[in-house]
Amino acid sequence: MSSPIAAHSTEASSAPESLQIAVLTISDTRTHATDSSGQTLVDLLEADGHHLAARAIVHDDIWQIRERLCTWINDSSIQVVLMTGGTGFTPRDITPQAVAPLLERVVDGFGERFRQVSLADIGNSTMQSRALAGISNGTLICCLPGSTNACRTAWQELLSGQLDSRTRPCNFVPHLRDTRTAACESRG
Repeated sequence: MSSPIAAHSTEASSAPESLQIAVLTISDTRTHATDSSGQTLVDLLEADGHHLAARAIVHDDIWQIRERLCTWINDSSIQVVLMTGGTGFTPRDITPQAVAPLLERVVDGFGERFRQVSLADIGNSTMQSRALAGISNGTLICCLPGSTNACRTAWQELLSGQLDSRTRPCNFVPHLRDTRTAACESRG
C-alpha cells in the first residue's frame, strides 16, 4: 500500500535509534492468546529494530485505560505507547475520550493521514475511525483501531518512518524522552 506521498527518505549511513515501545490493547474479550492486533504491532516494531518495553490488555473502561496509560507516561523507560482498540463509534469505544485529556500536544495530522491511507482498503467507512495521536511527558501515544489490518496499515504507512531517527526532513524521535543513561560527570 505504498504511495509516493507515504514515502520517506532515510540516511542509509547511520543506524536508526531503537525505541522503547509499549503496546496496550483495549478489549473486553481479547486475551494475550487471541490479541492478533497487539501481536501484529509487537512483530512490526521488533522487525524495525525497536524494543517491546511493556504489553497489556485492559477492558473498555475509561479509568482502566487512563490508569495504565498514566503509569507508562510516567515510566522514564517508555518512549512510545501504541494502543489498539476502542476507536470506533459503538458505546463501548471510549479510547479517544480516555486518552485526549492526557495529551499535552495533539498530532492532528495522524488521524487525518490514517483515514487517508485507509480509504483504499475500507472506503468511506474510514470516516468512523477516531484514530489519534499526541505527546505527553515525552511519550508519543498513538490510538489505533482494533483490527489487525488497521494496525499493520498504521505501522507501515505512518509509524515506521516517523519512528525512524533517520527519516528526513523530520521524525518524532527528537521529541521523545531520552532513555539513554548519561555518563557521570566528576565534581572536579
